[in-house]
Amino acid sequence: MVALRMDILGSPNIGVYALTTNYLTIVPVNVSKDKADKLTKCLKGKVIFTSIGNTNLIGILAAGNSNGIILPYFVSNNEVKAIKSVWDGNIGKIESKITALGNLVLVNDKGAIIGEGLMKDKKAVKKIMDTLGVEAVSCRIAGLPYVGSLAIATNRGVLAHPSLIDEEQKVLKEVLKVPVDIGTINSGVPFVPSGLLANDNGVVIGSFTTGPEILIITNILRV
Repeated sequence: MVALRMDILGSPNIGVYALTTNYLTIVPVNVSKDKADKLTKCLKGKVIFTSIGNTNLIGILAAGNSNGIILPYFVSNNEVKAIKSVWDGNIGKIESKITALGNLVLVNDKGAIIGEGLMKDKKAVKKIMDTLGVEAVSCRIAGLPYVGSLAIATNRGVLAHPSLIDEEQKVLKEVLKVPVDIGTINSGVPFVPSGLLANDNGVVIGSFTTGPEILIITNILRV
């Protein structure tokens, strides 16, 4: 497995602009071929160049695992086609006024944690679970409901906000069925998904991340 430092669109907040699973990585259309090749080498799978809802905020608006990808209702048909053209997994368009799915869903191949605001929309939650092929529960992280922006999960481990409390950690372990620990990204940023792409094959880390942070990240995610 590999750990790679990178910027996307000139920013170390790479998790804002991209999404990865074990089989694909979605990046904005103006990411260079050289960076796409590096992402492929590190994370494996296929790189898909597209926008989501005509924006580059892919990591904020989308979430996924090996089974499927969930997208906000305003994703265009052409954007869905771009994903389908290279990947035949489930794609779920979530018909909800809550659209920042990447900020509200923490998922691996074993389970999902959904922010409590989105959890109230039972129809949306059912579509999420059906698309991702996992059961879901609601839980806060660091006392906050935006769970997808507060932790990152693979099938090897979960890296969470430093203010994670014991009760939350217990829920994450039970639902996602992997070890859970805390860390930061990009020289002390506690919102670890903002600067990190991770799957079972490797991790891509925002360029401001320090050596000690990388050591913690790779230990937790077993890279």
